[in-house]
Amino acid sequence: TVLSRLEKFSGTPESHERNQSVRYLRRVLELDPDDSMAMVLLALKLKARSEREEANKLVEQALQKGSKDPYVLRYSAKFYREEGAVEKAVNLFKQALELTPHSCFLHHQIGICYKIKLTKLGNRNSHSPATQQQTELISQCKYHFGKAFECRPRSAIRPMLDFADICIRSGEHKKAEGIYNNLVKLEDIRPENIQQICLQAGSFELYQKGSESSAVSLFLKGVKIEYDSRERKMCKEKLEKWADKKLCYAPRDSKALGVRGLLYQLDGNKSKAIEYFEKALEIDHENEEYLRALSQLRQSH
Repeated sequence: TVLSRLEKFSGTPESHERNQSVRYLRRVLELDPDDSMAMVLLALKLKARSEREEANKLVEQALQKGSKDPYVLRYSAKFYREEGAVEKAVNLFKQALELTPHSCFLHHQIGICYKIKLTKLGNRNSHSPATQQQTELISQCKYHFGKAFECRPRSAIRPMLDFADICIRSGEHKKAEGIYNNLVKLEDIRPENIQQICLQAGSFELYQKGSESSAVSLFLKGVKIEYDSRERKMCKEKLEKWADKKLCYAPRDSKALGVRGLLYQLDGNKSKAIEYFEKALEIDHENEEYLRALSQLRQSH
């Protein structure tokens, strides 16, 4: 189980050896064919490899053997949610919640299911009231995400980010802003969590508040954290899109030139990075960050 969880973090070595846990779980089932937990974990791994027929059979067997095990229920629910059977997933998560009523994890997972349902209804028109179905789903999302971070206000970062996203969808921008302001101040948290905060808070600054400067600062913070994650890649894409757009109508914008220089530097393109940092310094002569980056690049070029 530890190995299986480690593979979820893209920055860990185990993410490059995904077959290792499949072999391990098959071996567990050889030794104990009734291990329902191993069945459902193996099913999740096989589904990721598109071996769906065997995966489905394993989940069905696991539920028959471990229908009162909250962990079997939660991982089975995760399996069905990823397969698109959201209603079935909700029912299983709720069964698990009955067995462990104070589980922050389960409340978060149920909230995610309702969020998926809400997304399927499409974006709400800001000029017209939400439908009854949208209102009910928003309420369910807020309830379960709220419960998820109620007992762990510091460590339940992803439920808080999900709660903020629902606030944006329901037009409660001030509430979302308050959550982001608190999250960006957190220290000593996992690098991928910092990157996700930067990505989501930066997107809020850019699209809801129209603050390019704050958004770019947050995206840059996410990119500069040397941890290979989906969130870091998305921060990088946001910066690329912003810099390209900015330089189209403001080719001498020092901030956009500096961002381009940093992105080339991260990609290992030293000559282009030097070129853009030099262009940025022609406008912003005393920028210490650009001067330092240029010096490092020239020494290693």
